[in-house]
Amino acid sequence: MVKTIGNPLSWGAQTVGAAANHLGSAIGKVRRPDATEITEMPVVNTIGTEDLRIALRKGFDDFGAFRSDVLVICFLYPVVGMLLIWFAFDRALLPLLFPLMSGFALIGPVAAVGLYEMSRRREAGQDASWADAFGVLKSPSLGPIIMLGLYLLAILLVWLFLANLIYAATLGPEPPASIGVFLTEVLTTVAGWAMILLGFGVGFIFALAVLAISVVSFPLLIDRQVGLAVAVVTSTRVLSQNPRTICIWGMMVAAGLLIGSIPLLLGLIVIMPVLGHATWHLYRRAVS
Repeated sequence: MVKTIGNPLSWGAQTVGAAANHLGSAIGKVRRPDATEITEMPVVNTIGTEDLRIALRKGFDDFGAFRSDVLVICFLYPVVGMLLIWFAFDRALLPLLFPLMSGFALIGPVAAVGLYEMSRRREAGQDASWADAFGVLKSPSLGPIIMLGLYLLAILLVWLFLANLIYAATLGPEPPASIGVFLTEVLTTVAGWAMILLGFGVGFIFALAVLAISVVSFPLLIDRQVGLAVAVVTSTRVLSQNPRTICIWGMMVAAGLLIGSIPLLLGLIVIMPVLGHATWHLYRRAVS
């Protein structure tokens, strides 16, 4: 059967209506957990670098299968990144430009939930397209997914607040006169290097925290009707049982996002879907 996208307006209206219904249901479930919710802790496997290689290969396979579809979805990511850059320049928030761009990775796991759903459907032998990415809105675990996303957003806001304090304590509190002056002060002064070291140190702590609570939590919530606590605890257990492997994965994700950000963030159109699909397959290998 040949698939068609259909009328975008009618499809969009149906999606918004369904989202509103499921959002209301999700809020109710956050307040009152479903009786069918699974409370038993999943079994966590020991994984190695070979599992990372397999997850990445399957991520590329999914990207190849969904290429035209995923590009439509993931075009949103570089657009959002460019808006962040515009905001930083327009609002004289140049010192927060790097924290904003790096902080975007902190909410990356929730931004990729649609990709996890697409990979899940393809793995199960079901038809999948870009429209199916919005099937997450029908998930019984939508409430916990929203809550975890809000937690990551809160972490992002705290990171930006601390980044601003670090700038004020080193090169600030006055905003830089220009990009050239700012870069010169950052790279050629003691205060600038102090800001870099402090920023990277604090940012590493935030990145590690997000990695711990979200490395498999979103895929687990999509795959099984578990509560938020079970998903987060399982994710931290994956890290504690496989610290070296998961840290390598975190560095691979960071390197991929950095490479994808260099050409005006356009590389994220490819990097984000590959990493998103690969994260699903990493979850499948890490959790029985």
